[in-house]
Amino acid sequence: MIEELNRYFDHSLLTPETDEKAIINLCREAAEYEFFGIAINPYWVTLAGKELAGSNVKIISVSGFPLSASTTEIKVAEAIKGVEDGAHEIDMVANVGLLVSGRYKEVENEISQVRKNLPGEIILKVIIEAPKITPEAQVGAVKAIINAGAQFVKTCTGFFGGAAVEVVKRLHEAANGQLMVKASGSIRTLAQTGALIAAGADRIGSSASVEIMKEYQNVAPVDNRSA
Repeated sequence: MIEELNRYFDHSLLTPETDEKAIINLCREAAEYEFFGIAINPYWVTLAGKELAGSNVKIISVSGFPLSASTTEIKVAEAIKGVEDGAHEIDMVANVGLLVSGRYKEVENEISQVRKNLPGEIILKVIIEAPKITPEAQVGAVKAIINAGAQFVKTCTGFFGGAAVEVVKRLHEAANGQLMVKASGSIRTLAQTGALIAAGADRIGSSASVEIMKEYQNVAPVDNRSA
């Protein structure tokens, strides 16, 4: 069994129809299960900060999400505002069109601009939309992210495909200990979660975190020894 499985999860709710009630519920679930963090759209960061006051749950805001093609200036501004509103981490989407075109230096420059405009203690994760790019581009993206000074490479937004074990393994190998890997996108079962962690995922982004934890609790060994 995976020790402290709950601490792998960024409990996520990033759909456009998300409302205030849903965010409050997300925060309460995250606090109850002691997830590592919640991943939400920028508008809701302030509310989440109030709901999670006094807890250890981190707030993750997004930048350039989900389409990736905002200008660098907009991505920087979104990231800065997210932190000002209370986010502890930023998940930005790298320009997928540039990755498709093999223009890795431009990708690196954009990530670097976001990174240098954030306080040093803020974790920056970079989403590469792996289902939309080649294995070669995935490796090129990892190198750009390392050079730009971010801390994580993240598989995808979940809007255009899900996390795959072979992709996580490729990203983990390409990172060679210089980046952590976040797997996200259509992760809905304990079996998927375990396989992704075994492949090298350091963090799991999922909207089904509670369901996965319930499944985990049902199969976890019980210590029946008397006290």
